[in-house]
Amino acid sequence: MLYNDYKGMKLSRLGFGCMRFKTDENGVIDQEKVNAMFDLAIANGVNYFDTAYPYLNGNSEIAMVKGLEKYPRESYYLADKFPGHSLPGPVDNIALFHVSLKKCNTDYFDFYLLHNITEWSIQFYDSEEYHIIQDMIKMREEGKIRHLGFSFHGGAELLESFLTKYEGVFEFVQIQCNYLDWTLQDAKRKYEIITSHGLDVWVMEPLRGGKLAVLPEEASAKLKRFDPDASDASYAFRYLQQYPAIKVILSGMTEPSEVEDNLKAFAAEKPITEEETAVLYEIAESMKTGVPCTGCRYCCKGCPAELDIPLLLECYNTYKTAEGNVPASMRLDGLAEDKRADSCVGCGQCTHACPQGIDVPAVMQELDRLYKEAPSWADLSKDRKVSIARDLGMN
Repeated sequence: MLYNDYKGMKLSRLGFGCMRFKTDENGVIDQEKVNAMFDLAIANGVNYFDTAYPYLNGNSEIAMVKGLEKYPRESYYLADKFPGHSLPGPVDNIALFHVSLKKCNTDYFDFYLLHNITEWSIQFYDSEEYHIIQDMIKMREEGKIRHLGFSFHGGAELLESFLTKYEGVFEFVQIQCNYLDWTLQDAKRKYEIITSHGLDVWVMEPLRGGKLAVLPEEASAKLKRFDPDASDASYAFRYLQQYPAIKVILSGMTEPSEVEDNLKAFAAEKPITEEETAVLYEIAESMKTGVPCTGCRYCCKGCPAELDIPLLLECYNTYKTAEGNVPASMRLDGLAEDKRADSCVGCGQCTHACPQGIDVPAVMQELDRLYKEAPSWADLSKDRKVSIARDLGMN
């Protein structure tokens, strides 16, 4: 197993993400499979386990600790997340934090994150009324959080402003990063912003929810020329291993066979080559189905609705490539109503200004349709809010 040093800790570069455990038709987690996967991972050096309060309807924390219960607490690192984006209103944050401590059968979390900061959820995390950040700082001061960070699904501008406002508060940032999102979701810029603030990077979705684990046949064949025995997933992991600030790469493994394959990519150093990287970028470009926005912002000058067109186009590209994406919807939810796609008046000056010749008004019409057809965050988070209210005795 490859390891990274983080403040004196020896972290396995491969972390076990606990969001994708196998469940039956009733949502019951296959605990035997979880146990088998954990045993295999731990036997091969994995020591980082990541969950969150809402994962798998609140059952991930419980299944995770059952899989770890036979191992000494000091032998692994535990990460959990505070569901500030799902709260039914201002709550007793510290009481909710202790709910997770109890479910995880621990007195402290090695790593604790504010969950899912976006342009929409920032209103709660940044709120004095909700005082989430202040309460989590208190938990760190009491030793119940060893290292405080946050997971992030927003845009680069929000990331920069948030880190600047809370300079010195957070120790690491977890972002969606892979060779497709390096450009599609501007992960490259986010990586640079995080490191410019002196922080380290944790990676979620290194395989894009499995999209990069099993590539289209033509794309996979391009990689097989380098090594016919290497899996598609191994290239995604090796791609990320080249960035020194990335300390943990989380993989949401579902089957023991996936654990075995993932372990191979972290068994020994095998730096990715320039030729392999070029092919990965070529594959990434072939997977994109949106528009070629470069973020030059020429389109914004003179827009009568004063829309942030590059942000809207970024959300559009995410919808098109990911076939529906909740973080994209949440980013749009975070905009004022008159700054969303349906406020485009169709004047076309943006298209004339665009070096790429993008028909922006047509894209705005389609984005408006995609956004309104996507499940709303209010609907998706309803059950989570009910769960939080139940756990805190608010019913």
